[in-house]
Amino acid sequence: MYILQDSLFTLQELLEMESNDRFSIFFKELDLRPYAAMLKSKSPQGAQGHSREAILRALLIAPLEGYFTFTALHRRLDSDISFRYRCGFSLEDKAPSISTLSRTFRQLTDQGLLDQLFNDLVQRCWDEGIIDGTTIAIDSTAIDAYEKKRPKSRCQQKDEASWGAKRDSFGNLLTWFGYKAHLAVDTASELPVAIEVTPAHITDGEIGPSLVEKAAQSVSFTYVTGDAGYDQKRNYEVVKAHGAQAIIPLNLRNEKEPPSGFSSIGTPRCSMGYDMTYWGTDGSHLKFRCPHATGHVECPHGTTWCSPSNYGMVKKVDVDQDVRRFSQPHRGTRHWNETYKQRSSVERVNSRMKDHLTSDDLHVRKLKKVTTYIILNAIVLLASSLAAKRTIAQNAA
Repeated sequence: MYILQDSLFTLQELLEMESNDRFSIFFKELDLRPYAAMLKSKSPQGAQGHSREAILRALLIAPLEGYFTFTALHRRLDSDISFRYRCGFSLEDKAPSISTLSRTFRQLTDQGLLDQLFNDLVQRCWDEGIIDGTTIAIDSTAIDAYEKKRPKSRCQQKDEASWGAKRDSFGNLLTWFGYKAHLAVDTASELPVAIEVTPAHITDGEIGPSLVEKAAQSVSFTYVTGDAGYDQKRNYEVVKAHGAQAIIPLNLRNEKEPPSGFSSIGTPRCSMGYDMTYWGTDGSHLKFRCPHATGHVECPHGTTWCSPSNYGMVKKVDVDQDVRRFSQPHRGTRHWNETYKQRSSVERVNSRMKDHLTSDDLHVRKLKKVTTYIILNAIVLLASSLAAKRTIAQNAA
């Protein structure tokens, strides 16, 4: 069982708690004073001189409470004095206006403060052992735009929504107008460690390198796994540069035939044309043995065709000669397959952010604001996991 499976259930329990208990647990792990202090003085004050920290708390609790719009959040703050108090407003304070909430959100976006909070929480989860970091999974998910749909010919701006297409797990082609949220997720804890948001037409393979670089700023990892959409040499190279191994299926659609003497997955073939038997590693080399000697085929020439030894011919392949083709562990082995299966964790995180939080219902426009909105949802996951760990530890004490 992965490290934080219990905490994921605790997140569900957090959603089912009474608001007062939920707020206390959630905010206990968030010291927002340093971030609130960095907000420009004009952004949160408004006519009533509202607390910067209180507005920030309200914006962060909104995804957990299921509020998609500033209007809905304002109405709750205005009608529920207990909710307003729990967010940090004094009993005498009126609810911040819709324009105040919107203005604060915009300046959080302009100053990148939620990016900083997200990175700080990832670092805390890493330092406290919540994020394991052994394997990172990367993938993207479709985000429908709040903007009005436009024809492809008019989708020219880099910071605006565009048309995208992607196949689901059943092979069906899905199209949408909007954005892509690209996530790098720690597969053990199922927590995001890096996020990028792009217009929908940007391919996964293009964003892979920058997503890996972002993840490497916060955590150390041994493997990075992604689907065949990331099968580009630069993705393997950036993972290799961080001392890790990319676990990505080869996309063989445009490949006419494998290199001479090798199978499509990089297994060398003996002089009779049989795939040799993988026999472990030797430093940066993959070791392969004669398939007849290992009992995998019945060669009419036995081992004598290639080697005078009963051990059979041995071939070693340097993985560095083709970082895309060759992998440690070798492609097709149990270790490789089990590591690749962990890729599904990023799909579960995307589903959690859409089904339990609010990342699937945008009410902001333009790329920068959409990015901030997605990061808000990711912050909820990280803060909830920290709260879950603390609660479990206190209950066990």
